[in-house]
Amino acid sequence: MNIRPRFFIGAGLIILAIGYLIGNAMRTTSEYYLTVTEVAGRQSELGTEAVRVAGRVKPGTINWDPNTLTLKFEIVPIPDLDPAAAPIKPVVATDPVSFRVVSAGEPKPDMFAPGRDVIVEGKLGAGGVITATQVMTSCASKYKPKQSQ
Repeated sequence: MNIRPRFFIGAGLIILAIGYLIGNAMRTTSEYYLTVTEVAGRQSELGTEAVRVAGRVKPGTINWDPNTLTLKFEIVPIPDLDPAAAPIKPVVATDPVSFRVVSAGEPKPDMFAPGRDVIVEGKLGAGGVITATQVMTSCASKYKPKQSQ
């Protein structure tokens, strides 16, 4: 009869430990990625934490060195495509937010190009530079055939 209370206490402790581990894992991984605008707003809070940022490659900023496998470019916010969401866009007096990305030692993604949406994983450094450990291009969400002329 002495074994039964010990069994319930042990099982309860195991269930609590598993619940704590699941809750902690969900809290730390629930944020899939941040947008460029969100990172700009939370830059001081993020410090040198690892970040995952979604943005668009700014045309004219790509610098690829195949000898050192170094890719440098800037990412800017992805514009809204839904005209019903914000029919009137607010006027912004400042330049759009952008971050400089430096990825060394990794091959350039196959579909990487100016104006392409990317997700960058890395550490946010001083001066808005993201030292990337991985650069992923995102595919178009919808297939659009070429228009015949």
